[in-house]
Amino acid sequence: QVQLVESGGNLVHPGDSVMLSCAASGLAFDHYAIGWFRQAPGKEREGVSCVSNRDGSTYYADSVPGRFTISVDNAKNTVYLQMNSLKPEDTAVYYCAAAYPWYGHYCPETNEYGYWGQGTQVTVSS
Repeated sequence: QVQLVESGGNLVHPGDSVMLSCAASGLAFDHYAIGWFRQAPGKEREGVSCVSNRDGSTYYADSVPGRFTISVDNAKNTVYLQMNSLKPEDTAVYYCAAAYPWYGHYCPETNEYGYWGQGTQVTVSS
């Protein structure tokens, strides 16, 4: 059974940094894709970043390149999202999701993610 647990959400000031973690269990860590999504109050869920562990392909939303970095620690079965230069508009509940098994050398479409975590709140406010 695949389980995803996010952590690292926090209340921070504009310009601060936060690292989110997505600890995965129940999947083989060589054929999966992990995506980070966020949903702000009153807004639709937005894909932020993803990684396909087939070849390390990554994706970033237009609103975050250069500020967010996704990385993988295979030994810990954990995917991280390092978020720098945070802005108030980054405030949202952040979710990680897994497409598993996944053999593509690209990131999945949103509807191809079959497993979701419970979310972690990031609030950016002065």
